Amino acid sequence: MTHFVGLDVSQKVTAICVVDGTGRRVWRGQCATQPEQIEQAVRRHAGDGAAVGVETGPMTPWLVHELRGRDLDVVCLDARHARAALKMQINKTDQNDAEGLAQIMRTGWFRAVHVKSYESHRARALLGARAQLVGMTTRLSNHIRGVLKVFGLLPGAMRGLPFDRRVEALLGEREDLAPIVRPMLAAWRGLREQIAAFDKAIRALARASPACRLLMSVPGIGVVSGLSFISTVEDPARFARSRSVGAHMGLTPQRYQSGDIDRSGRISKCGDGLARTLMYEAAVVILTRVKRSSGLKDWALAIASRSGFGKARVALARKLAVILHSIWRSGEPFRWSAEERQGCPQPA
Repeated sequence: MTHFVGLDVSQKVTAICVVDGTGRRVWRGQCATQPEQIEQAVRRHAGDGAAVGVETGPMTPWLVHELRGRDLDVVCLDARHARAALKMQINKTDQNDAEGLAQIMRTGWFRAVHVKSYESHRARALLGARAQLVGMTTRLSNHIRGVLKVFGLLPGAMRGLPFDRRVEALLGEREDLAPIVRPMLAAWRGLREQIAAFDKAIRALARASPACRLLMSVPGIGVVSGLSFISTVEDPARFARSRSVGAHMGLTPQRYQSGDIDRSGRISKCGDGLARTLMYEAAVVILTRVKRSSGLKDWALAIASRSGFGKARVALARKLAVILHSIWRSGEPFRWSAEERQGCPQPA
């Protein structure tokens, strides 16, 4: 009889529960959160063919890859779905949560979550680190502007002369502010240098990725947004339909239906927040900066004329995610015009 195992993982200790095919508890206990100790406990009490379930969490990718490397059948469960079942228990303990996960595995009422490879996690970590530093430089430059503005010193917009050189020129007239502003300016310069190093690493990853270069044929998609999309989706074969990618990135509206009530709300905002933000920024670029006409832009402008630019930008962001997946799966670059889509040469 196949046994089912639930793992409730914490940083130091993992609670383990084993149940049989009828739901009867066979064993439960705990061990250190180390793959070799978890493997020993599972094989000792559940055998070699046990199905192991673990919730999504910060340590889940590492643990799943390690246990799968030891030939254990490990399934990653969506924590939101698992929480809906586990909250029915009167007493919440690690042992009860582990048993609840084992029962979920036995009944099959769960949605398996794809666990990305270490390469995708590294790319996502690089993009996330860059986004954090960009946000820090923005907040720091805004703070410097606020300090100078009180004294009537205005650095101006971020065009032409670099920001730090303009601030230095203003400080030449107010040496009393230099001890306050110059340390922040030095930190700003250090952040900009590290961002430049991250940009170099991101460009190297993009050059080494044929898929990223293919996606960059889409208007509004650059190195950062293309690499973010690839690290989020990882494998285009995961989605049978391209339109499912929009929902995966949280760009489709929520829906509530009960009896006579049927309403749509705002977008769900589930999934990777950075990838969703970059899709939105790409949509803004298409609507405001890309001058060349395309069916994609005309479609978004038609929505803007009916419902406003806010909804048009979100709709275009979702459409971009769908198009990127379709291009990645087909291997064909973006087609700007209807003639290109029909295989005819583009008019001059």
